[in-house]
This record gives sequence, structure tokens and C-alpha cells, in this order.
Amino acid sequence: MIYIVDNILNYFIYLFILYFGFRLRPRSQKIFLGLSVSVMLCAGGFNAYFDINSPAVYIFWSVLSISLFFEERLGHLLVLSASIMYFTGIIDTFSVMLIQIVLIGGGAGTDITWWMETAYLLSFLIYLLIYLLLLRKNEVYLCDIQWKYQLALLIQGGIFQLFYNFVFVFFEENHAMYGWDAYAVFFISIAGAIYSVFLTLGLAIKNILSGRQNRELQSFMHMQKQQYEYQMQQSAAVRRFKHDLTNHIGVLRELMNQEKTEEAKAYIDTIWGMQDSFEQKVHTGDSFLDVIMNYYAHLAEKEKIAFTVSGKLAENMHLEMVDITTMVGNILQNAVEAAVQAVVPKIRVELVEHRKEIFITVSNSVRRAGVKRDFYMTSKMMTSKMDRENHGLGLKNVTAAVEKYHGEYYMESTVENGEDTFQISIAIPKESSV
Repeated sequence: MIYIVDNILNYFIYLFILYFGFRLRPRSQKIFLGLSVSVMLCAGGFNAYFDINSPAVYIFWSVLSISLFFEERLGHLLVLSASIMYFTGIIDTFSVMLIQIVLIGGGAGTDITWWMETAYLLSFLIYLLIYLLLLRKNEVYLCDIQWKYQLALLIQGGIFQLFYNFVFVFFEENHAMYGWDAYAVFFISIAGAIYSVFLTLGLAIKNILSGRQNRELQSFMHMQKQQYEYQMQQSAAVRRFKHDLTNHIGVLRELMNQEKTEEAKAYIDTIWGMQDSFEQKVHTGDSFLDVIMNYYAHLAEKEKIAFTVSGKLAENMHLEMVDITTMVGNILQNAVEAAVQAVVPKIRVELVEHRKEIFITVSNSVRRAGVKRDFYMTSKMMTSKMDRENHGLGLKNVTAAVEKYHGEYYMESTVENGEDTFQISIAIPKESSV
């Protein structure tokens, strides 16, 4: 029976780490999930029947059950399975030693078979704390951590385990020579070893967060640079037009003097078309929002995306220019990237001003079809792109900017006229203390 309990506890630990740590997705077919559980239970029954705990059987059922449970490349699953078995074995060893010392005293000849089950629970508590205090808190997961840090954890844990195994055996063989102070020192050193795992993970997470901040800054600077270049192009076009305006008037005057009315009308139409190219087509009521909207309207026109804006604000918003760029710029940037891949590319922006709030809604067509379309409210914006680490940054910045002004937001996937559409809406109070 104890072998089956061992397998079940190990199995749940593996599933927890892979699902919450490496963000692997379970298979959608229930038959594979059932086979995964069956393999684990059969291995426990085999060990119980023959009263053995064969490493070969342990490795076989662990790897096979994990491969059946999760959707991932087989090679990647094999590497993860081996690494998790190795790392969890280290933490389990530390947990057994802690229990042996604290509750039993480390004496030789003590049967600690059932204390192993308690050690699994203690190990799981360590994994849970890592998840809650480090991973989820910082929105960084084991799959995001560089290989050098993952390898460092395995090597670090292996060195600790070799050392503590040697010291523990020495204590057991010579326990009569030592008092509780020696075991207390041993207890503190094991706790320190576990703490060092937290420190290594913390260092890896700080490195990831620093990289994210740098990418956020680069993305923002790139966005600002694009808008600045667009404004410079528009300004240069205006200057050129003004420079040639005297000549244009002269040509028109000469045509009128010669009573060439039709030629003069045609020339006026030509001039009108020239000025239309640099005139702002979108007027929102907020001067800085106009800059952003007209830039993305220009970008959408280049990408052959239908871009429409409806609604108008009565006056400039109280938001800082940086925050307007962060919110609207990131949303429109994502909308352009998504819409350009759609069969019928289009983006629609709606501005609605109420007495106490301003609503900005951006809808865009998307390529993905057959996806489950659920309306949901969320406190954390997510991205549908494969590279979530790099492409999810913009939406996180939008979230931070909206929360800065005590606003609200939501996202919705819908179908409009048979076309998949993604919509994001933000509501900003007109008066708020920042």
C-alpha cells in the first residue's frame, strides 16, 4: 500500500510543477489522462506485489505518465521528467532528513517508512511556497527562466545532497557521540540549503524582470520614435506645401487671366489633393490623442486595413501624454498586428464621453478561427501570441496605466458578420487622483 501512496504523492507533485511551473497544458483527450493515472497505479501495484522499489520501474512510470498527461514535444517531456525526478528527489531527501532530526532524533535503526509520506507533504509545501512567493507573485515561471539558472539549481541541489547524505550517515553511525546541538546545526544547514534554492530562483527572476523592463522601455521608445518620424514627415510636407504656395497662386492667377477656367479647376483639385495627404484625418477632441490616432490610421492605410473612428471628446483628457501613448498606442499596435493577418482586415475605434467617464473601445478582426469565444472580465490582460514573454508586455503596460487612473478594462472575443473579432475596452474616470 505504501508504494501506491508514494506513487500518488509523487505523481501529484510532478503534475503541480509541470502545470503551474512550466505551464504545460494537459491533453484534451480523457483517454490519455486515464492511461496516465493507470500507469502510475499499476507501477505502484507492481512494487507492492513484489515488495520492491525498483529505480527502473520508478523512472519508467514517471516518464510515461508525464508524457501521456501533457501536450508537449516528447523530447522536451523526457528532459523535464528527468530533471524533475532529480530535483524533487533532492528536496525529498532534505525533507526526510529534517523530519528524522526534528521528530526522531536521527538515531540509528529507526524505521522511518511512513515518515517518508510526511516528507512528501513537506516537499510539496516547499514547491507551493516557491510558486506563491516567487513565480506567481512576479508572473515569472520556470519555463521563463534561462537554462543556466535551471542547470545551476540542479547542480547546486546535487552538491548539497551528496554532502548531507555523507554527514547524515556519519551522524547515524556515531549518534552517541553527539548531542542535540549537533543535530540543531544539521537542521539549520539543511534549512539554509533550501533557502539557497529560493535565492537562486530569486536571482533568476530578477534577471527576467530586468530584461522585461528593458524590452518595455525599448518598445515604448520605438513607438515614440515611429510617431515622431510620422509627425516630422507631416511637418516637412506642410513646409514644402507652404514654400510652393506662392508659385501655385501665381499659376492659378495666370490661368484665370487667360480665362482657362477648366485648367484652373483641375489645378485646384491637384493642390487640394496635395494638402489632403498631410492633413489630419482623425479629430478626437484631444490634441495628443489625435497624433496617435492619425499615425495608426496612416499605418493601417499602408497595410490596407480599414480604419474607422467614431465619437469625439469635448476636451483634452487629463491623462499624461506618456500614459495616453502607453494605453492607446499599445492597443492599436496590437490591433494592427492582428488585423493585418485577417481575411477582412479592419479596425474600429469608438470614443464615448459620459459625465464621469471616458470610454475607449478598439475592435479588430483576427485570423484565428474556431477558437472558443467567451466573454470574460479579467484583472490581468493576456496575449494570444506564441511568444507571451515578449509580446505580452504591451498589454501589461496598458493594465498599469489604466489602474494608475483608477480605470477599468475588459476584453471580449466575438463574431461580427461571420468574422472573428477581438475587442478591448477601457473606462477612465474624468476626475481622479493619481
